[in-house]
Amino acid sequence: MTEPGISVIVPVRDGGEAFARCLAGLTALDPAPLEVLVVDDGSRDPSANEARGAGLRVMTVPTPRGPAAARNLGARHARGDVLFFVDADVVVRPDAIARVARALEDHGVAAVIGSYDATPGATNFLSQYKNLAHRYWHQIARTDGFTFWGACGAIRTSAFHAVSGFDERYTAPSIEDIELGYRLRRAGLRIRVDPTLEVTHLKRWTAASLIRTDFAARALPWSELILREGRIDDDLNLRTRARMGVAGTCLLMLCVVLAHWIPEAAWTAAALMAALLLLDLPLWRYFARLRGVAFAAAAIPWQWLQYACSGAAFGIAAARHLLKGPRARRMERAA
Repeated sequence: MTEPGISVIVPVRDGGEAFARCLAGLTALDPAPLEVLVVDDGSRDPSANEARGAGLRVMTVPTPRGPAAARNLGARHARGDVLFFVDADVVVRPDAIARVARALEDHGVAAVIGSYDATPGATNFLSQYKNLAHRYWHQIARTDGFTFWGACGAIRTSAFHAVSGFDERYTAPSIEDIELGYRLRRAGLRIRVDPTLEVTHLKRWTAASLIRTDFAARALPWSELILREGRIDDDLNLRTRARMGVAGTCLLMLCVVLAHWIPEAAWTAAALMAALLLLDLPLWRYFARLRGVAFAAAAIPWQWLQYACSGAAFGIAAARHLLKGPRARRMERAA
């Protein structure tokens, strides 16, 4: 496999200014890929025309169907031996194609995923925090991964079609890439995590979008996937340390509530806060190194909020899972 055998696929819906920067990065790739396919998922803005103006191949979906269906459409028309999926709100580095090719020189590797870099496009605190936290987990991940990543992930075309691509029942951005990774691994195919395959994320996060994404779009469906698969991998943000953070934060919240009636619970809450601070000391040091001590301190309550969202989502998913009954759970897993 050589560099020209790589097809880049970009799903976009109303990409705006971020998509213009994404296109600039794609046209600066060196070496260039075999082709760049942009799949316009029912945009109401001129995203499709901008892609055509950049000399890229464009396919359109009249009615929005979500990034999973858009990526699958691009994959069906791609000519490359490798499909390199890139989100419309990221900027690839010029050497991205070379890095993908290098990672897949090992014929035992079916897919490779990268990482966000340390310079997120949006400058507000929550955007910096969210993107840097995402980067942190990918930078410390094991080389052999267990999920795929649609923002910056490449997969051999044969492997992609062997597992039937992305699940189009995910009609909005969610865990469609993670779920694909689970099926790849279940088929005995290897996924490599390459922390040097970096992209700049341009998304601007707000409190509302962060909570909505962390709970409804990520933690809840991922919890359901974990329960369906019957295993939790000790990697990325599912590491034992992160799971302890989820449990500790939920206990902390319970103790804060109980302290209104049981004063002694306040001491337990204080002890839990100290334990949580120590538990995530590597994360706080990472933030402090990149953005300073004040930034690291400001990130603490947001990280605990993320843990709380994960704990609540897993509790809801577990209750739903148990209510389905053994037969329904077996049928769901077989599907």
